This record gives sequence, structure tokens and C-alpha cells, in this order.
Amino acid sequence: MSRAVPDLFLHNVNVLTMNHLMPRASWVAIGQGRIIGVGPGEPPLGTCERPARAIDCQGATLIPGFNDAHCHVLATVASLLAVDCSPATVSSIEDIKGKLETRSTQVTNDAWIRGTGYNEFYLQERRHPNRWDLDQATSDHPIRLLHRSGHAMVLNTRALALASIYRDTPDPPGGIIEREEGTGEPTGLLLEMNEYLDGVIPSLSNVEIQSGIGLFNDLCLALGITSIQDANPGNDLERWEMFTDFKKGGLLTPAVTLMAGASHVHQFVQGGFSFGYRAHGLRLGAVKIVVTMTTGVLQPPKEELRRLVRNAHLGGFQVAIHAVEAEAVEEAIDAILLGAEGSVPGALRHRIEHCSECPPRLINKLALNGILVVTQPGFLYYSGERYLAEVPGDRLPWLYPIGSMRVAGVRLAAGSDAPVIPMNPMMGIYAAATRTAESGDALLSGKAVGVEEALSMYTLGSAYASFEDGVTGSVEDGKWADLALLDRDPTVVDSEAIKDIRVVMTVASGKVVWER
Repeated sequence: MSRAVPDLFLHNVNVLTMNHLMPRASWVAIGQGRIIGVGPGEPPLGTCERPARAIDCQGATLIPGFNDAHCHVLATVASLLAVDCSPATVSSIEDIKGKLETRSTQVTNDAWIRGTGYNEFYLQERRHPNRWDLDQATSDHPIRLLHRSGHAMVLNTRALALASIYRDTPDPPGGIIEREEGTGEPTGLLLEMNEYLDGVIPSLSNVEIQSGIGLFNDLCLALGITSIQDANPGNDLERWEMFTDFKKGGLLTPAVTLMAGASHVHQFVQGGFSFGYRAHGLRLGAVKIVVTMTTGVLQPPKEELRRLVRNAHLGGFQVAIHAVEAEAVEEAIDAILLGAEGSVPGALRHRIEHCSECPPRLINKLALNGILVVTQPGFLYYSGERYLAEVPGDRLPWLYPIGSMRVAGVRLAAGSDAPVIPMNPMMGIYAAATRTAESGDALLSGKAVGVEEALSMYTLGSAYASFEDGVTGSVEDGKWADLALLDRDPTVVDSEAIKDIRVVMTVASGKVVWER
């Protein structure tokens, strides 16, 4: 216990510390943004002497603030401002058309209309909307309707024309323009074409971004999220400067680790940045590389992937490789092993993001070589019904095998992948511990983890994944006072109640920044 007088003293509280040397405590003292004392029973004499604020937590449960190890901040901002077409708000293409038509009456002539979050599996029609569907919503405005995954979108006819996508337009490298059988006309559905459309679909205005980042900040704090790791592969030096402005302007409270896009990392190096550079509550994180099989072919090609990983590793950067399918996961592992050849396994804590399909032999390979997995258990809840319907039976045991990874010794961190699914960490913890889909169906419950292990994934595990476990992620002396107060203890409530647990207070750097 430091001799400093606390600024904030939390008592009569059930503390889940994530520190195996002291798993539980009943009081926490905070000074100058850090934890200066924590312990069980009654605090030592003088601990609570003249604190600026003392809070009787009335037996509520205190945990380290959540750390979303994989999210997309600006995409989430855009989704908060867009027309919500997620399964929670629409059940048919007619519903989508109605919502887009309503938005068309609220914007200026020729303004783009952005919809987001649709999932064809949960639509009555069980198909993607097409350009002609969207034309019925409005032909006066270009429309872009983004799929929940972020890897597909639908444009209406006006938007296709603005993008110069016609019958004779070839598929761009790595992308697919779906075409009507017989005529060859684009249907409006585009796969893996976000970069291709850069400059066609206008970016959000500064006013929109300022408004949206405020909504995003409020969302994080209400969910007890005090750290975020932005995994956008487009992150460049300009994006770093934007986030610096957010932090300096007080618009974004959570600590931010910004990954560097693989095609932009040279900008950071030339600017004098190195891995882990920190300023204004913003930290430069891993090099983000995206490996996909969406088009049926590995992108980027194997040799290019290995070159990207090797260059990042030699530059002292951690890599974070997006890999979903088992084939992509294996290529990502092999690229890391070749890129890190000659170094101590796990020294740079290289990560695979998602690792959604992972057979046992790859789990063992991950564990043996100290490769982390940053997983998103919430997909089991929000997409479980679809997985049960569409994933081949022989591959279902490979799907988010978090429990098997834990037993094998794979280090795990967790995030949301927002805006793909909602950010709420409690939903991810529920899914990790129960493997129950929104429909109520279970997905191989033997692959689950315990509730405390799930909590650790969203706190200390995520901090470890970004080399911040020495300063955050657990309730310990000397660490930043980033904390979340819950209305119930997730380790003792009925498992079905976990998803209904609410945050009642959030503390960031020692300050109470949100209260219910």
C-alpha cells in the first residue's frame, strides 16, 4: 500500500482482481490515476484517510475495465450513424427497404444513404438484397448497404454507376462483382471491394465523425470498456493523427492501441515511430494483415503474406493476422514461424485474429510456438444458429474451440470485432462460458471455458496481447485504475443471467467517468 492519500476509495465491494496471488478483495484505494492499495477484509489504518471521494459499493462486483482486443472504431462510428439493418431491427428485405426509404426523406438531395448490419441468413427471403431491391427504396440517392461481416456490400443502381461498375467491368484483384445469370449484369452485391470503392463512397464529414465518436465513447463507457485495440487494416499516419486529436480533445476516454495497416507501416517507420510508441493515451500496436479465403483463393498469396510478416518481425513489430478459415489459419501460422525464424518463440506475442476454424493439430502448433489467439466468442451467440445450419458437421468441432485452446496452453484474448457484432463484453463472456446461440441451441459445450477464464480473456488476456499487462488488466498495486463495477458477480449467478449483467460504474485512470 502506497502512503499517498487516495483520491478515490472503493469499499464494501466484491473485487475479482484477475491476480492469482490475491483473487478476491473487498476494497481498492486509488491515487493519481493508479491503484495504490487493494486487499481483503478491513483496510489498514489510514488507507481511507481523507480520500477526495469514498464510495460504498454495497457489495457490487468490481473487475478490471474491459479491454476490447479487436474492434474497428471508425467503422463502428459509421454504423452508429447509419441505418441499422441488423437482425435485431429487420426480419425481411421489405423491412430494409422501408428503413432506407425513410432515411431518404431525411437527407439532402443526392446524399449517400448508408445502411449497415444486414445478415441474409436471418432475413425471411434467405438471400442478399440486390440493386433492384434497393432501387425500390429510392432511386434519387446512391445507397450502400453493408453486410454484417464488413466483407460484402450491396449498391443500388445509382451507386453502381457512380462507382463505374457495369456489365463489362472486370472483377478487381481479390474482389468479386456478383452478376445476374444470363445477362451478366451486376446484381449490386460486391465481395471484398472496400478498398476498390475508396474515393467513390464519400468519407464521413468532420462533423459526423465528431458526433459519432461521442456516441462511440459513451457506448464504451456504459459497457465498462476502458481500453480498445483498433484493428483496421487501413490505419495509417493520418489515422494516427486523427486519433491523437480525439484523445487530446477529450473525445475518446478509453486507452487506444492503434494497429498499423500492413501497407502503411512504412509511414510510421519513416515518421520515427516504433512498435509500442505511446503518446496522449494512444499506443502504436501490431501490424494488421488480412488473410482471406472469401473469394475461394488465398489473399494475399502465400509468398506476399510471408514477406509482410517477415518485414514486420524484422522491424520489431508484433503482427496481428486476420484468419478465419482453417486453411487461412494454417497459412498465417506458417508465415509467423518463417517470419520469426531464429527468434525466441512468442517473444513478440504474434497474434492470430479470429482463428474461427482451428482443428486440433493447429491448436497444438499455436501453443508450441507461443502464438496468441484473439477470439470473438460473441459470434457463437449472434451467429450460432447459422453455424449449425451451414458449417459442415466435421468442421463444427473446430469452431471457436476456446476451451481446447486454453487446455493446450494457447494464450487467449477477446474482443468484439464491432461493428460486426455488438461490443458488449458480457455477451462474449456468456458465449465463451456456455457456447449457447441466440436461438438457445448449444454449440459443443465441451469447448467452453469457465466464467473467470472468460473474464480474464477480456481483461488481463487482452492486456497481454498488447504488451500492457504490466500496467493494466488486473486490480493490483501500481496498475492504472481502469475498473468496471457490475451489478452482479458473473462467477456465482446462473449462467443464463450472465448476459443480463449490467455495468453500474466505470473508472478510467482513477476517475469515475460513467455511472448508471
